[in-house]
Amino acid sequence: MIEIRLHKGEDVQRGLRRLKKVLGREQVFEELRKRRYYQKPSKVRREKSKEARFNAMLKQRHADD
Repeated sequence: MIEIRLHKGEDVQRGLRRLKKVLGREQVFEELRKRRYYQKPSKVRREKSKEARFNAMLKQRHADD
């Protein structure tokens, strides 16, 4: 569980901003979006393969520069 403690005299809005930053680094929001709806395991594998091909293409493109 992620916990943010407010420093003495710190504004609550600033603490919330810090919390959102930590949640972003931990990729909590992305995980929630992925789990919002059920996806069949075959579709998950297909998407993962598609992403890997795309990243390989980008890596190849930038290696040629």
